[in-house]
Amino acid sequence: MDLHFAINALFFNDKTMHNIYLDGGNYNFIYQIPQIIYSSLISAIISLIIKFLALSDKSVLELKNENKNLDIKSKKLLAILKIKFILFFIFSFILLIIITYYICCFCGIYINTQIHLIKDSFISFGLSLVYPFGIYIIPCIFRIPSLKAKNKDKTCLYKFSQITQNL
Repeated sequence: MDLHFAINALFFNDKTMHNIYLDGGNYNFIYQIPQIIYSSLISAIISLIIKFLALSDKSVLELKNENKNLDIKSKKLLAILKIKFILFFIFSFILLIIITYYICCFCGIYINTQIHLIKDSFISFGLSLVYPFGIYIIPCIFRIPSLKAKNKDKTCLYKFSQITQNL
């Protein structure tokens, strides 16, 4: 949530402040939609980077299924995981410090826009919770008919569903 909060604060510029002034301080959802979508996408990209550095289950499962050269591969995997985790902690710590500093400065200077920022952040966070349903339903739409089909023509649908699932 703090990432959404900071990214939304980055999109508050002079034009946005002037629009808030022209609206009399009222929240204009239509004007804020592009900023909300952009901040949600940027937050998703940053979250993917953090997840890449933090999650290691695929490499551990690959090592678990390996039969040859287990000692060498396990040492190599351990070294890679140490580097990934160190980078994760450094990146997360620096990002947290920058976000905290920026939000404190922003909210200290622009006191009257805090409600708008909070609303944008909650909508952006809600959008980031909803759009995975749309992404994950696409493989299901193709997989269900392919599993119900008895002929080989529908296996293309199954392969396509696997491709979309891995994206």
